[in-house]
Amino acid sequence: MDFSLSEEHKMVQDMARKFADQELKPKAAEIDQTHRHNDDVLRKMAENGFMGVAIPAEYGGAGMDYMAYALILTEISRGCASTGVIMSVNKAPTRRA
Repeated sequence: MDFSLSEEHKMVQDMARKFADQELKPKAAEIDQTHRHNDDVLRKMAENGFMGVAIPAEYGGAGMDYMAYALILTEISRGCASTGVIMSVNKAPTRRA
């Protein structure tokens, strides 16, 4: 059985890793100390498809599989564990009229 990642999974993992390194790691200590999250960071996560990863696109999610979800969640949590928790309990972004 081959357990290697597909090219799509590698791409998603790399995208999440870069996001975590650039957007989350520099702010992680402040987030933990103040217990406050930056709405812009969460908005960027949603724009990148990191919220509602495994929710079908027709319901507002990213439409990816659970392997992609696990890879993204791991990288986001590596950058900021509390942001990973937000991602893990969040559904797809809501659409506003």
